[in-house]
Amino acid sequence: MSDSVIIAAARVVDGQGSLADVDASWDALRRRGARLVGLTIDPLEAGWDTPVEPGHFRSGCAPIEALARADALIRDGAADAVLIRGEDLLRSRYANDKAQRQRLMTIYGPDCSIPEAYTRLAHAFMRRHCIDAARFKALAAALFDNYARTAQHAGAFTPPRRESFEPATELFRLVDCANPVVDFSGAVIVAGADAASASPSAPVAIRGVGLAQSSGDGPAHLEEIARYDHLAKAWSAATAAAGIDFAREFHAGRALLEAYTCFPVVPMGFLLASGLARDFDAIEPLLAKHEITVTGGMNLARAAWNNPALNALIALCEQLQTGRATCGAVHGNGGLGYRQGVAILATGGLI
Repeated sequence: MSDSVIIAAARVVDGQGSLADVDASWDALRRRGARLVGLTIDPLEAGWDTPVEPGHFRSGCAPIEALARADALIRDGAADAVLIRGEDLLRSRYANDKAQRQRLMTIYGPDCSIPEAYTRLAHAFMRRHCIDAARFKALAAALFDNYARTAQHAGAFTPPRRESFEPATELFRLVDCANPVVDFSGAVIVAGADAASASPSAPVAIRGVGLAQSSGDGPAHLEEIARYDHLAKAWSAATAAAGIDFAREFHAGRALLEAYTCFPVVPMGFLLASGLARDFDAIEPLLAKHEITVTGGMNLARAAWNNPALNALIALCEQLQTGRATCGAVHGNGGLGYRQGVAILATGGLI
């Protein structure tokens, strides 16, 4: 059994960036006769309820699921290297057909948009934690401020337009909601440690991946999803496999994090289910002290449709390779939250 590492990771967002290093590493592996497997993150045009092809993954949790599959293939000796690729050109592909893009994004029927579905989920979550709308909105604002600090540090912060601070639903402002209308291409190569020589940069180890699901997706499953018990299960599985006391490392400033930030209820649920915040009162002090994304979140550092967690995995690899931290976690949230995934990566002395 071989340990699995990420030996190349790159992305292109709205024409900025390059996949050349990934392509070069993949070509080098092919020339060496390595056993290669490709996995694909489905684009929007694949549909939501259509059959999922073998080797394909769909939903916001898809990149974490693909990483788990790649990790298993390497560890089981079934492949020498696995390429995970996601591409969705939402800006250019639907520039002249925004109605088609909107139709494809209407996954819960014509009477329940995704923002409306998440508003209903937020109400179920608020009932569970006995909080009112005013407190929820205040914490949503604190979450956005946290994302903005990260984006400013990265030097890629563009202040949202004034109208973006207007309400989108009764609980969310436009800036609180992810906006995936970008052209995105990203790729990650997972390989055995002995293939690290094909990498132009230091490898990043996959220390643990946890996956879990609720019994179903959509508005009919709000109460179950809002408990986030399955998210807690995914977190526990990832941290146990990693053998890292992640909460200790994170609060000490030695670990990085990318919570899934599509709507405020999701990172709130994540911080509680993971135990990074011991209770609801601890969330805002945590946000004041620690950044919970490495990208600025889906709201400010966007990736298209099913690709935000892939974007985050790539960004986390970049940060770990600079020595900013020795480990980090990426959260993936599928659909209304029925699929949950967590990946823990490490470098340096923790490989």
